[in-house]
Amino acid sequence: MSIGRNFKEALQKGIRSIEIGRFGFGADGKDKITDEELKNPNPGLIKLIKDKIRIPNDERMFYIRYGLKIGLLVEEIYRLSKIDRGFIENMKELIKLEEKIKRYKDKDDKIRIPCELLLETEKDGFSDRQIAYLLNTSEEKNRQFRKKYGIKPVYKPVDTCAGEFYAERPYFYSTYETLQEARTSKNKKVVILGAGPNRIGQGIEFDYCCCHAAYALREEGIESIMINCNPETVSTDYDTSDRLYFEPLTLEDVLNVLEVEKPIGVIVQLGGQTPINLAIPLKKAGVNILGTSADSIDIAEDRKRFKQMLNKLKLLQPPNGTAFIFEEAKEVASKIGYPVLVRPSYVLGGRAMEIVYDEETLKKFIKEAKEFSAEHPILIDKFLEDAIEVDVDLIGDGQTFVIGGIMEHIEEAGIHSGDSAMVLPAYSLSNDILNNIRQATYKMAEELNIIGLMNVQYAVKNGEVYVLEVNPRASRTVPFVSKAIGVPLAKLAAKVMLGKKLKDLGFTKEIIPRHTSVKESVFPFNRFPGVDIILGPEMKSTGEVMGIDKDFGRAYIKSQIAAGQNLPKKGNVFISVADKDKKEIVPIAKKLIDLGFNLYATVGTANVLESNDIPVRILPKIAEGRPNILDLMKDGKIHLVINTPSGRIPREDEIKIRSQVILYNVPYTTTIAGAKATVSGIEVLIKKDLGVESLQGYHKNIRYGKNKHKNR
Repeated sequence: MSIGRNFKEALQKGIRSIEIGRFGFGADGKDKITDEELKNPNPGLIKLIKDKIRIPNDERMFYIRYGLKIGLLVEEIYRLSKIDRGFIENMKELIKLEEKIKRYKDKDDKIRIPCELLLETEKDGFSDRQIAYLLNTSEEKNRQFRKKYGIKPVYKPVDTCAGEFYAERPYFYSTYETLQEARTSKNKKVVILGAGPNRIGQGIEFDYCCCHAAYALREEGIESIMINCNPETVSTDYDTSDRLYFEPLTLEDVLNVLEVEKPIGVIVQLGGQTPINLAIPLKKAGVNILGTSADSIDIAEDRKRFKQMLNKLKLLQPPNGTAFIFEEAKEVASKIGYPVLVRPSYVLGGRAMEIVYDEETLKKFIKEAKEFSAEHPILIDKFLEDAIEVDVDLIGDGQTFVIGGIMEHIEEAGIHSGDSAMVLPAYSLSNDILNNIRQATYKMAEELNIIGLMNVQYAVKNGEVYVLEVNPRASRTVPFVSKAIGVPLAKLAAKVMLGKKLKDLGFTKEIIPRHTSVKESVFPFNRFPGVDIILGPEMKSTGEVMGIDKDFGRAYIKSQIAAGQNLPKKGNVFISVADKDKKEIVPIAKKLIDLGFNLYATVGTANVLESNDIPVRILPKIAEGRPNILDLMKDGKIHLVINTPSGRIPREDEIKIRSQVILYNVPYTTTIAGAKATVSGIEVLIKKDLGVESLQGYHKNIRYGKNKHKNR
């Protein structure tokens, strides 16, 4: 959501807010079609533009811009899109204003744009980045020029009491007028950068952390200033912080607020990747970053510096490299060997991340990754197949470092941590491996001088612990860990960033609960009919649930019920697994038979089960005969589906099966690890009753770690 004094200003601020790498309605160097191509469009390009305007899609607005640039009339765009003519006219005016700015394009490193025109562009929502691009100068130079001539935004309130009586806590938005209405104070204050837009790949967990930071500041008698742009979050509620600025989370917009508020510092590590990406630019602008230093953040984010740190600490890392272009990527991949994990730098939610098995696919994904992170190198890691992934959350005050929780992923490596089910405490790892993980985590926390939160992701394979990545910020597991151990980690982190010590806050040892907590992800697949539900390195979940009980089976079944997976106590199970999973499916199938279920399978899986004396009914492939699995699901005769993908490119039958389980609300699992956990949960459901206990009741029974888990 964005707020401005006119449609043009609000539109451009809104585009900046949605974090798609754009800085307004075009004119930012990110257009897919160049001005040269638009001057003399060929028939194919004209058809593409018209189709993109006619059919709703995520790029439609920018194609309206291209349509206006090739000379389409407002009436024709209205006819194609049914978007109100008034909005299209406003977009046309923005393009006319661009052309005016271009006349003053810099030729000798001097900005000559008249102040009146610059003010007009700012009033219509143009960002410093856009104006700099049009003038062929830098964002910083344009910013300094603007400030030199007194062209600065003022802040207007949105009255939360609708004028009935004095609003104690209005929220504010920027615009380019003369009357400053921001209610600043001379009190001690801290700015919290929020999490920005919620979307697939960006959960509400970071908003939880930002809210707890605001509560912590209030407890410490310090004003909290929140900058965020999402209307659906608690951090933008009128009573969460002392003042709320409803602004895009870009360098320009944040610096504008800081100049007005003049805080003692800024908290960047609680809102996820969005504010972390601003840490170094803000530091360069002279802003005091509270908590872990911007340099430590850069060590964790910069692949070269990160590798140097791991070598210094003698910690293992999967073979890896970086590349800017395909030729470099090809060389790295051939050196470390396929499969490789390809991902952009400085992104959240595994956006544009992919496991790549061959050169042809590598070329495709290098192109996609560059679109998400053009200024930074592409990261290429050796993918560790069949490894166990582990997440660790830690809090530090620069001297004492305490592990909040060690979580074992139920799904194997290759599935994004935001999509994996996780267990705390770890349920299958040995004490030796857990202690290795602890020591590695402490070493990195000390080296990075963590003040606040840190998340580490590990892969465990053949008894070796590999460091996958380190995030010197809050992770999406912080709320889960906090509820599991009964310690508000985000609130403590905010106090630590203000200079408090963990010793003073009463948290100096890792807590190992007696109970088991399971985090399960919730997916939006029922909103996208026909979408394949298979999980991978790019995050697809939109929320999460938590199950707690005395043992893993009960906690897991609670998490599944909460996530909408109503697992059966009896009935028919359909099994179809990839060749690599056929050996491991045998004991799972035997247990299902022991629990009284009937098994159905495709011929390949059925042959393996029958050779192990497991009774199973063979179903024909979808194109080969009926009744097939789709018919049985439609008739309500299948009560659980176990289906693992056969390879990088799924077979058509698999996609149909996985799409139909959503349509008919059939419980399913797409991994062997998930199948094992599911069957354990069903066994508990059949043999034991699920109990209910308050969260506080579980916390009373928590025991602290022994000296061997002593923190640093």
